[in-house]
Amino acid sequence: MKSIISKTTTLLSDLRLRFVGLLAVLTLLWACYPVSEVSYSNPQDSSANQWLIEIRTGEAKVQLTMRYSRQRDGGGFSFNSTGFGIPMEQLVGLTREQAMSSGSHVQFQLNRDAGTFNFEGWFKEGNGAGHFTFSPSASFATELNRQGFGKPTDAQLLRLAMQDVGFALINELKAQGYDLATVEQLVRMGDHGVRLDFVQGLKALGYSLKSVDFLVKMKDHGVSLNFIRELAGLGFTGLSPEELIRTKDHGVNAEYIGEFISAGYNRASLNDWITLKDHGVSTQFVVALKDLGYSRVELDDLRNMKDHGVSPTFIQELKAIGYNNTPIDQLIRLKDHGVDASYIRRLKERGYGDLSLDEFIRLKDIGTK
Repeated sequence: MKSIISKTTTLLSDLRLRFVGLLAVLTLLWACYPVSEVSYSNPQDSSANQWLIEIRTGEAKVQLTMRYSRQRDGGGFSFNSTGFGIPMEQLVGLTREQAMSSGSHVQFQLNRDAGTFNFEGWFKEGNGAGHFTFSPSASFATELNRQGFGKPTDAQLLRLAMQDVGFALINELKAQGYDLATVEQLVRMGDHGVRLDFVQGLKALGYSLKSVDFLVKMKDHGVSLNFIRELAGLGFTGLSPEELIRTKDHGVNAEYIGEFISAGYNRASLNDWITLKDHGVSTQFVVALKDLGYSRVELDDLRNMKDHGVSPTFIQELKAIGYNNTPIDQLIRLKDHGVDASYIRRLKERGYGDLSLDEFIRLKDIGTK
């Protein structure tokens, strides 16, 4: 047994040392590429652009992180980092054998409509790092200008390529009749995470919003395709973008509603669920009340109990001194008047005897301590 523990300890120690060593190597690789101003029209000046790739066991995509500098509108440069999952086959020139080797110099490309990323660096055991350059696509820029969007700058082309905003998304938006007019709209959509699959998915769910601003707003507020599908599965279909955003902002989702339905509650309106959530009512609260003998409390009563501070602990303490099955409206009155189990117990110790709860409320109101 001691031998097994010793071998296990040695193995874990070795793994820790290898991991620390790998981190040190990757950190050194990042540091090898100095920060400098970037001219995207001259890729050779892009030494500030750095990449990091992690291949995770069991995942179909590799995780690519790209760090780059960008000129601010008011002057100077900002440094940005973006990460996303990508199928390895899109990284042209990089093989899995190279990535999983004990150490290999690599060169590969990522081609996007707005331009091409050229990567160079080092891979070891599934982790790689290095620097990249970006070559903006002159033909893409010309076509955007021809279609009436205006001519994009190299910096805008970088952002469009980084977020994979290309002809497929543009054509889909145009086909659905969106109010698409400028390069800056395209850049903004990309920066806020609007992708082709999101636009197509919304259409499949019956949403053709026509407004780029709504697409961006839905993304910003976390309204995902799954969020919409799951609400529809509970019967909440045909919701407007504003309703979806409001529901998400208030923390109501299919899981929250489903827990109440599983507990035996009827399907209330979406506004009812939002109100309940806003007042802090959870299914844990429902279960705790049920354990104290309050089954299937009406939704309005649950909200009122929460609003007035009637907690399971408050009820349990009253039960402990003999006040069982106290009506909900009486519990609320007790709480509102500051009468709790400790107050009742204290008065009983002073000789007030077994009074009704209403009598204890009157004593509290006249200042009896």
